[in-house]
Amino acid sequence: MNLSLSSSTLSSSSSPSASSSASASSSSSATSWFSGIVRGRSDRSSSLKMAANSSSSDNLGPIKAKNQFRGVLFKYGPKAIQVAFKTGEHKQQVVFIGGLTDGFLATEYLEPLAIALDKEKWSLVQLLMSSSYSGYGTSSLQQDAMEIDQLISYLINKENSEGVVLLGHSTGCQDIVHYMRTNAACSRAVRAAILQAPVSDREYNATLPKTAAMIDLASTMIAEGRGSELMPREADPSSPITASRYHSLCAYMGDDDMFSSDLTDDQLRMRLGHMCNTPCQVIFSMADEYIPEYVDKKALVERLCRAMGGAEKVEIEHGNHSVSNRVGEAVQAIMDFVKREGPSGWDDPWN
Repeated sequence: MNLSLSSSTLSSSSSPSASSSASASSSSSATSWFSGIVRGRSDRSSSLKMAANSSSSDNLGPIKAKNQFRGVLFKYGPKAIQVAFKTGEHKQQVVFIGGLTDGFLATEYLEPLAIALDKEKWSLVQLLMSSSYSGYGTSSLQQDAMEIDQLISYLINKENSEGVVLLGHSTGCQDIVHYMRTNAACSRAVRAAILQAPVSDREYNATLPKTAAMIDLASTMIAEGRGSELMPREADPSSPITASRYHSLCAYMGDDDMFSSDLTDDQLRMRLGHMCNTPCQVIFSMADEYIPEYVDKKALVERLCRAMGGAEKVEIEHGNHSVSNRVGEAVQAIMDFVKREGPSGWDDPWN
């Protein structure tokens, strides 16, 4: 389905609390370098239709007008929510994974990023998952990881993908870290990962007066075997949230507790160390409104990068959580990383 995606009908907000090179040409062979593990690939008759339409579409960029994206809306899984939107028809994709409450058009930098990627023959993919919008409270990192894997599988089998870069915003960073730990087959298609605003949901929520009592309640419910039941509304007025999900986001060493400043170096390595096998970039906003004032941001980002085995560090001075006030800097950092060889290069991961 070819269409334009506009923020006039789709909007979202993000917060921790509510929240080689890219210029390498596509393979000229009929199958991509992923075909070694992909079985039963359908023939791509759709590519013939696309070729027939290329004369009319190639001159059209990924942006139609301000806050209006031009691209293809597609289903990548059986659930109604499993829909994704892709700009451009390129063989390499940057997959944007938003944070809590996010959906399509989640951050302001996506528009200029889509334009910049298209010039380098990369597509931008935005996906909806079970946890998108207000669904995060009844979902989990495990569910997100399965759906990310389904999306990448679709890109390999239906789009003949030659590799993806995962770009996480806010809690989307936890999704990436967890997904790469699963070692799912399609995770080998991840050529690099970018974590934009990897901040601690736990540390932010700890600044709210209700949190301590709600954590105690969540722990009690989980101990009683009621982890899948909903917490009281005051636990999170933005979304219905289960005891398990609340505990994951707010409790010390919960599943989502990956970027807290009070974790020891050993704990950070335990949570993030496996990312050393993937070229990584950390984009950290030095005025992120969801990081408590007592946190030494420079020290924290340095520790996070070190725990990931030497991830590239990008500090955005005065940048806010979504870098809406530093869009140009964020896009430039992302593009420099995507276009440049990572620590292990952009070689065929199957070899």
